[in-house]
Amino acid sequence: MKLSDSKVEIVRRHNKVVYQDGNSLVKVFNSEKPGSDVFNEALNVARVEETGVRVPGIKEVSQVEDGEWKSSWALATAFIPGTDLATIMKNDPGNNKEYLSEFVDLQIKVQHVKAPALNRQKDKLQRMVRAAKDIDPSARYDLEMRIHGMRPGFMICHGDFNPSNVILPDDGSDPAICDWAHVTAGLPEVDAATTYLLMSIDNRDMAKQYLDVFSKKADIAKQVIMYWVPVVAAAELSRNRKENQDFLRNTINTTTDFE
Repeated sequence: MKLSDSKVEIVRRHNKVVYQDGNSLVKVFNSEKPGSDVFNEALNVARVEETGVRVPGIKEVSQVEDGEWKSSWALATAFIPGTDLATIMKNDPGNNKEYLSEFVDLQIKVQHVKAPALNRQKDKLQRMVRAAKDIDPSARYDLEMRIHGMRPGFMICHGDFNPSNVILPDDGSDPAICDWAHVTAGLPEVDAATTYLLMSIDNRDMAKQYLDVFSKKADIAKQVIMYWVPVVAAAELSRNRKENQDFLRNTINTTTDFE
């Protein structure tokens, strides 16, 4: 893959940088990102797209040929001109209640779609929680037992569903959802717990509003969603990212009881 000199950096985070390069959106990963993970993300997108959910379609997976990112793996998808919902909500806070309602409607719509070819949510959580060694073993055992008792789930669960991953196209067409690296087939309440957790990191009040709206619209008790919050917090902690570690540990410790 060749990146043009006219590429525009959109965001830089963790292990990647994202560019708009002509009519493509290109994620370029650092040298620590294995190619198998990049191809797996592309496969995830293809499988979700086949269900009819609107996603930016895959264009290319390859290594960058030259420049500062030479030999790094890159994933190119179609660029959809538009604005992400997080930016819209930030610029128009007076209408956030309406935006949040539409956000939840979109999440529930996706969660009603079956995608049995995707990796299983339960398997991924088991693997990640077991890898979270920076947790008291008694606490980790409790979390593993919660996962062990999960009922089967086959619905699309984005795994990182937040307003920044929802694109409202300039042409007024249906929203597109991006960043499918963490998608699994699983339970909507666990997916909602992840969204609640991620929102809580930046805006606790917004997270509480989200929980209220999702619970009512999805007809799932808030207690059911909150039951999974320490599990997804432990999964996030296993990524070994320095930021938010204290918050994640506190979330696990304050939502479980091991006395």
